[in-house]
Amino acid sequence: MVKSEKPVYVLGTGLSHDGSACLLKDGRIRVAIEKERLTRRKHDGGNDTEAISYCLEAAGITYNDLTLVVQNANFSMLRQGNDWWQGPRALNQTVPVVTISHHLAHAYSAIGTSPFEEAAVMVIDGCGNSFDDCTDLEGALAPENPSPELRHLYFEKDSYYVFKDNKVTTVHKDFSPWGANLKNYPMRPNTTLHSIGGLYLAASMYVFSGFEDPGKLMGLAPYGRPGIYDFEIFELKDGRTFVRYDWMEAFNRPCRNYEQFKQDFQYYADIAYWVQRELERAILYVINARYELAPSKRLAYAGGVALNAVANRLILKNTKFKDIYIQPAAGDNGLAVGCAYYGWMEALKQERVLHSGSMALGRPYRGRRVAKALEAYKESVSFAAPDDYIQQTAALLAAGKTVGWFQDGAEFGPRALGHRSILADPRRVEMRDFINAKIKFREDFRPFAPSVLAEDASVYFDCDYESPYMILIAPVRPEWRQVIPSVTHLDQSARIQTVKASVSPKYYELLRAFKEQAGISVLLNTSFNRRGMPIVETPEQALDFFLNCDLDVLVLDNFIVRKLPQGMPEPANLTEQFVADIRGVLERNVDAARKIGGVYKLNVTGARTLIIDLSTDKPTMLEGAPAPNPSAVINITEKDLQTLRTDPDNEGVKLFYAGKIKVEGGAEHAMRFTQIFKLK
Repeated sequence: MVKSEKPVYVLGTGLSHDGSACLLKDGRIRVAIEKERLTRRKHDGGNDTEAISYCLEAAGITYNDLTLVVQNANFSMLRQGNDWWQGPRALNQTVPVVTISHHLAHAYSAIGTSPFEEAAVMVIDGCGNSFDDCTDLEGALAPENPSPELRHLYFEKDSYYVFKDNKVTTVHKDFSPWGANLKNYPMRPNTTLHSIGGLYLAASMYVFSGFEDPGKLMGLAPYGRPGIYDFEIFELKDGRTFVRYDWMEAFNRPCRNYEQFKQDFQYYADIAYWVQRELERAILYVINARYELAPSKRLAYAGGVALNAVANRLILKNTKFKDIYIQPAAGDNGLAVGCAYYGWMEALKQERVLHSGSMALGRPYRGRRVAKALEAYKESVSFAAPDDYIQQTAALLAAGKTVGWFQDGAEFGPRALGHRSILADPRRVEMRDFINAKIKFREDFRPFAPSVLAEDASVYFDCDYESPYMILIAPVRPEWRQVIPSVTHLDQSARIQTVKASVSPKYYELLRAFKEQAGISVLLNTSFNRRGMPIVETPEQALDFFLNCDLDVLVLDNFIVRKLPQGMPEPANLTEQFVADIRGVLERNVDAARKIGGVYKLNVTGARTLIIDLSTDKPTMLEGAPAPNPSAVINITEKDLQTLRTDPDNEGVKLFYAGKIKVEGGAEHAMRFTQIFKLK
């Protein structure tokens, strides 16, 4: 290992959807952040300036203190330069920059954070880099070998590697031809023809009418019935998966709004059940086939498909791998982590430094920073910092209170693991409906996960494995199903988080204290956000959230925070009502909406990102879906959006010139968009 008198900093950055940045200091993660946490736009990606600035500021360094930058942009290798990607970037000519391909970044994200010294590495997702852009083809078995003039039309769908002696070696790579918009079937994959992840995302968008967490489909599946659809989605042959298209034309009832979802709930639940079972069949087939190419006792796993907790248990139980590590940020938000580790291990030829196991990689907010935030809200909240705040919090939970738990740095990845969590007593059957309706403002079928002391997990759940990142399920033991009903799903399973003191000391102590109070070491744990909103990052965001929902208590660092009477407005989700209203307007006014025309990206600050497409035969609204070339990008707060709706002509002009509506693109397009509010 090369010795240096000053620290060696390697920056990784992911420029896909769900963008992120990760900074290593001497081979250890110093800080990492997902872009959406900063911009407050769900799944935000592309330009990485904000995420990079956050990491540099958190570490107290400048860009010129970096030794190396490694990046991945999925659909580009940035051969035209590094100074611009959907806007100006922080990169300059003083620090070397390396660009790697998509699946290789996923692979290094799994290896870099895994506890394994040797392992096989599996990457399965929706769509990676094109064949001609891949930097990991050397020595790989690749069944698809398109002619040079077509290689830009074939994209990664799954890749298999071996990690040994600090080196990642490619074993097998499978590619699929591009196939977007094939026959315009409503449930078609929107990128390549034959990826497992692409089909699962397509089904999720069909069922939920937006680019939302495909994990919702997994949560809906237990409500479905077996045997309703008895034909196969995938053709499995020669160790490869192919999406069949002979069934797709019959699925012509994509969900348009939440009312339709509720009305046809069983139809969509049956689809979810079928798609989930087919996903599991395809994953097991591919992983078993890859094992035979390069057997290993251990598997490190990444790519968006690796977030499917139900399938993950099947991998552990029904393949020859004896142990599995699933990268907690397995989707594209984890690319920056992989880029950083590639820079350290491969580009700089340094030995991997074993990761601590903690995914609390955000900058911590403590002491004076928290006190300053509380002071700004003193007209709305009361607060105190007792020495026994953990024991007091446990008592509040045991008494039936819902608690917002905000501690240290935020988790990196989609799961709250005891740093940005909403917590409740799992024994109370009413908690699931209450939190879904009054705190999370989301669908009532959505299940909640349990956190449990690692040493007690087998008491409550049928598992002989750890699940520190909440991406493995386990059956709830029969004798406990009625005791912890709010974390027991319809199929009697739970997506568990096992908690250790060495990884999450405060959260571990809270679970121990709750066990002393309540007699069980299980808590309901869900992410500190509401539907369509990124997890809270700062104390101010936590306080705003707390004051606009029915959360009982907020524990902010060591402060226990309660609402004052004048600080308790009626809980409201104005954006939720706006979404419902506009979807109804579009259905009732197809011709008028088409006359307005255009594609608009509406960023409601701190709430959600909406794509309103008035350019097609059927104007639609989607949540979080990519919009490559919108006519205008409109940034507005929730409050100002409601003002705009009351009088679009007059208030629109006032808000625009007051700087309260920020427009990227033509302002004339934005003003044209406001005409949608006149439709009834």
